[in-house]
Amino acid sequence: MTLIQRRPALHPNFNSSDTRATAIAYLILIIMCFFTFLPFFFMFIFATWDKSQIYTLPPHVVPGPDLASNYATLMRKINFWRSFWNSLYISTVGTVLTVFFCSLGGFAFAMYEFRFKNLLFSMVQGSLLIPSIAGIIPFYLILQAIGWIGQPKALYIPGIANAIGIFLMRQYITSAIPKELVEAARIDGCSEFRIFWSVIFPLLGPAVATLALTTFIGSFNDVVGALIVLKDRDTFTVQLALRSLQGRSTAETGAMMVGVCIAVIPLLIVFAFTSRNLIAGLAAGSVKG
Repeated sequence: MTLIQRRPALHPNFNSSDTRATAIAYLILIIMCFFTFLPFFFMFIFATWDKSQIYTLPPHVVPGPDLASNYATLMRKINFWRSFWNSLYISTVGTVLTVFFCSLGGFAFAMYEFRFKNLLFSMVQGSLLIPSIAGIIPFYLILQAIGWIGQPKALYIPGIANAIGIFLMRQYITSAIPKELVEAARIDGCSEFRIFWSVIFPLLGPAVATLALTTFIGSFNDVVGALIVLKDRDTFTVQLALRSLQGRSTAETGAMMVGVCIAVIPLLIVFAFTSRNLIAGLAAGSVKG
């Protein structure tokens, strides 16, 4: 008697084309992740080599022996930790103020009815079409007129109620928070600010995380604004301080890479704490109200 071995039936939902598409998608993501993390890898590697060894070909792919000497050069050439604190202060204060005032503006556009509301919100949206580079000269002239040139507050106060923040908060509140909640709070005797601060703001987690992350990173990495406003080396941000290590004919590349490795730590910490809500906030902000 001949035994016939039967091949097990495939699962009814199995589709070889879907499996192939998933594998291709994962392959593309792996390649993208590789090229995304490659600069960070070489940033760390170059921080451990002398500047004369950084530009050799093929490039070094293992850590070198010069990390301590590069760090010493960094400390000797610039006041790094003062500049690091300046960047941290400007970014933190700017982020807190931006989240507060943009949330307040988004709350007003989402929950209140007032004259010219649609026109004003259209102006907010329209301002997003204007390139920020186009406002550099007026920005400088205004700061010069009010005497803010050279002061760190000029880097965070002008942007605390920016258009993208108000738009994001308005869209999130419109899509995620019912107006009945505000009416119930009014019936309970809450003031308008109490409604915002105690009822609405605690529900804005994803939008707040998204706005805080983008604001902090943008402020911490801002070079053009700091280059225009700051004149005294004691007020330099870490970006300007590291830039001063690069001369016309030579650059302390190893020391710069050490500084960059340290400077990126706050960004990684902020991203680690806010990334969970980042996608939810961006998705909610894209919903049309």
